Amino acid sequence: MLLVGLFSLRIVDIIDIVLFAILLFEIYNLVKGTAAIRIFIGIIALYLLWKIVKAFQMQLLTEILGQFISVGVIALIVVFQPEIRQVLLMVGNTRIIKNQRKRFLFWRFKINNPVNLNIDKIVKACQKMAETKTGALIVIAQKNELAQYIATGQPVDADISEVLIETIFFKNSPLHDGAVIIMGDKIRSARCILPVSNKANIPSFYGLRHRAAVGITEKSDAIAIIVSEERGDIAYSFEGMLFEHISPTGLSNFLENLFK
Repeated sequence: MLLVGLFSLRIVDIIDIVLFAILLFEIYNLVKGTAAIRIFIGIIALYLLWKIVKAFQMQLLTEILGQFISVGVIALIVVFQPEIRQVLLMVGNTRIIKNQRKRFLFWRFKINNPVNLNIDKIVKACQKMAETKTGALIVIAQKNELAQYIATGQPVDADISEVLIETIFFKNSPLHDGAVIIMGDKIRSARCILPVSNKANIPSFYGLRHRAAVGITEKSDAIAIIVSEERGDIAYSFEGMLFEHISPTGLSNFLENLFK
């Protein structure tokens, strides 16, 4: 019977399954590394649970879960509004074909090159800015490319340089407000606007710079490094947590462990 069922599959059915798998894979790639990944997994789990209780003819649970599923499209639009906006921006970009050279037919074969991050130059710049009490906020992107936040700033697209980082955050520089976003071995943008965390456990003496650092790491897999203008302290935020009073050696060890 199983063989009969397999041979009864049409070519269209196979194409349908393959296209659905690709769609699911692309959605996962879009939301991985962000807070939305947990919601995405939760929605899939809820849908599978609905199918199971429906198969076992559990009328009450089927009815209740069915009501959630029926309004699922509206819920998805509300919950995934930032991600949907990002997809539409990508689709509307005329350079999308150029940027997708590693796609072949219906599938994307990605070459996962290691991140060529110049850790020493970043750490030395933070150490010097801490000594001179120069406020700074540096965001290092990982899998999530932070395109929506890069777009809010001034494009730089320059190699990572100790002098360049210090120059950007010099108090008289027009770019010193906001964050610098680094991706790979490039400083992508400066003066970027980041989301601010509403966590109540962040000490009140910390300003918007620290709250923005926590905010971006709550919404992505990025790392945010903060140099305090008032105290000359170095801190970093990762996965929505703030780590304070970090030495240059401690910062270097953290980045080395994460990227190498």
